[in-house]
Amino acid sequence: MKPITITDDNFEQEVLKSNLPVLVDFWAVWCGPCKMIAPIVEQLAAEYDGKLKVGKLDVDNNQQSAIKYGVRSIPTLLIFKDGKVVDTIIGAVPKPMIVNKIEPLLKTA
Repeated sequence: MKPITITDDNFEQEVLKSNLPVLVDFWAVWCGPCKMIAPIVEQLAAEYDGKLKVGKLDVDNNQQSAIKYGVRSIPTLLIFKDGKVVDTIIGAVPKPMIVNKIEPLLKTA
């Protein structure tokens, strides 16, 4: 499973109305740290397939969503559950740090 592409147009449907918790990677093509975290995001999409929805939102092309959620630096990972932001991770962080944030959400699902 690959991360889905999230845009301003499908944000509500894919993220806010999702039955699963959603990890959204706010990124941009020119962002070095975003490239560092991209393989981790892809691994999470595969490993948590069916339990967690993983998506990537290009902030250059979808500024509305980035502004709405106050994303000022990228990469920013926002974790949504039931249409609300429940956690925020800023910067290229190690995979275990992200796993530690999403695991508790999956247990309550």
